Amino acid sequence: MPAKKQFKAESKRLLELMINSIYTHKEIFLRELISNASDAMDKLYFKSLSENIGLSRGEFEIFIAVDNNSESRTLTITDNGIGMTKDELEQNLGVIAKSGTLQFSKDNEDAIKSEEDMSVIGQFGVGFYSAFMVASKVEVKSRAYGEKEAYLWSSSGTDGYTIEPCEKESHGTEIKLFIKENVENEDGEENTGVVAGDGSDYNEFLLEYKIRSIIKKYSDYIRYPIKMECVKRERNEENPDEYTETKEVETLNSMIPIWKKNKSELKDEDYNEFYKSKFHDYTEPLARIHSKTEGTATYSALLFIPQKPPYDFYTKEYEKGLQLYSNGVMIMEKCGDLLPDYFSFAKGLVDSEDLSLNISREMLQHDRQLKIIARSIERSIKNELKKMLSNEREKYEEFWKTFGVQLKFGIYNTFGSNKESLQDLLIFHSSSEEKFTTLDEYVTRMKEEQKNIYYASGESIARINSLPQVEAVKDKGFEILYLTDNVDEFCLQMLVNYNEKQFMSVQSADLDLETEEEKEEIKKKNTDNKALFDVMKEALSEKVQDVRFSQKLKTHPVCISGAGALSVEMEKVLAAMPDTGGQKAKADKILEINAAHPICDKLQFLYDNDKELLKTYADILYSQALLIEGINLENPAEFVGKITDLITK
Repeated sequence: MPAKKQFKAESKRLLELMINSIYTHKEIFLRELISNASDAMDKLYFKSLSENIGLSRGEFEIFIAVDNNSESRTLTITDNGIGMTKDELEQNLGVIAKSGTLQFSKDNEDAIKSEEDMSVIGQFGVGFYSAFMVASKVEVKSRAYGEKEAYLWSSSGTDGYTIEPCEKESHGTEIKLFIKENVENEDGEENTGVVAGDGSDYNEFLLEYKIRSIIKKYSDYIRYPIKMECVKRERNEENPDEYTETKEVETLNSMIPIWKKNKSELKDEDYNEFYKSKFHDYTEPLARIHSKTEGTATYSALLFIPQKPPYDFYTKEYEKGLQLYSNGVMIMEKCGDLLPDYFSFAKGLVDSEDLSLNISREMLQHDRQLKIIARSIERSIKNELKKMLSNEREKYEEFWKTFGVQLKFGIYNTFGSNKESLQDLLIFHSSSEEKFTTLDEYVTRMKEEQKNIYYASGESIARINSLPQVEAVKDKGFEILYLTDNVDEFCLQMLVNYNEKQFMSVQSADLDLETEEEKEEIKKKNTDNKALFDVMKEALSEKVQDVRFSQKLKTHPVCISGAGALSVEMEKVLAAMPDTGGQKAKADKILEINAAHPICDKLQFLYDNDKELLKTYADILYSQALLIEGINLENPAEFVGKITDLITK
């Protein structure tokens, strides 16, 4: 019986942390062990190249065996890689986080760089100990290439380990995991991961379908075949209700990542099928980005812009992110740090040689390489969208109808800090073109005397076209952008201007369309009727900031204009939002009355003869203006009653 050796004190504490805390998902252990096996074969392949041994890649494989017998409960991962000597077992597995692969990479850095098809993806040490998350005992049987002796390393966790000679026919490593028993709940029933204990169903790691799914998820692109003896069920031709079961060795991984292939090798069908299979979408992607970048950060990326959003895209539950790989091994299913929120619709993956396989989510958030990659990914998506806007306008407009709100919200939500990146991707419906237009196209068409980029906000284009102020702007021959999404006006306020042209709402009290002569004329008329307006303002109380005559209305008698940064339309949007805490944002409203409309004479008559009825008219005109603006009345019954009283007098 070999003497048991103790882990060093710091290693023991790290092992306890490894088993209980470092990895969120226990299934990750299989990814780690397969990656280590791949490393071992990479090392031997490298040795064969440097020492002219003559081994080919096709000779290497990883084999997985499951024994789910109630007494055995073992999962075994075997490789025919370089193997380990007794000293290497001691060095690599006797000290937690001691990495044979890491040292190998350092010792052979220049040689590895010269081999394009050579990579070492794991760090044998920390990842290996993830096995103890699911195993009560781990045995490692290994024989180094070129050595006659084999050794068995055995441990039940933090109580230490033993190393002793053993029999092994060929070089390589065999790792046998004795899978833990499921914990029983308080009723004495087996816990399947819901009730008690540590919340884990260990039995699933002895099931063929689970092994398949873990490998497909994390290790599908390991360069060596991962094989397992699988059960095949075939229907009995003579008796369809009966099945015969046979066992057959299958390769569980595809080995060659599509993103590492040359674009010339791939067809649209290859990309589309990969996308639909990988990201569970029944429609083909609207666009794709396949790139390989070298330099400050080296990575391959395969990104897709979907045609349709996922069902939960505009909910709090939606989680953005790209799949993150390290040399073909997935280390994170959704890495949100790779995408800004305004490009959260993108799906895809990034595979980098610069990222460690054993890296936690917290470490990734501060990883410099990841931030460099994220900035590059952002530029790639922006450039692809710009290209689509320029060369495939119809396709871009389809994209915009689905995801345009994200880009506009990206400008608003960052207080305009991303406007330089996003403003040229914005498109809006236009009054003159009666179709989508970019800001640049609008400015190019502006009249010589036009000072501002005009816009109007509303629930629909039809509703906007019915606004009194729109009529006046169109009469001047100026183009109007129609803003129909809630975020639109907030977005333009963050932009402030475009190409040195200020944005101006046609619903603003500051809308300036009159000549100097017309301004003087209306100013005098408002001064002369100050007393009239004071009575109307008194009737409306705090509902309006001011009442005045206007020359910007054509056929309409009245309108509501906004006098501050918060427009009437923005007030309407904010009022509809939940969780306002009882406080409602209020726009400074101005009731504007058409100076050329017969209603002016009526108001002046009432001021001279019936000021109480003038107050009623003021309230009715205000309510009419709100309805034209698309704002619901607080008391419709009261409004109807006042109209009825006027009709019946």
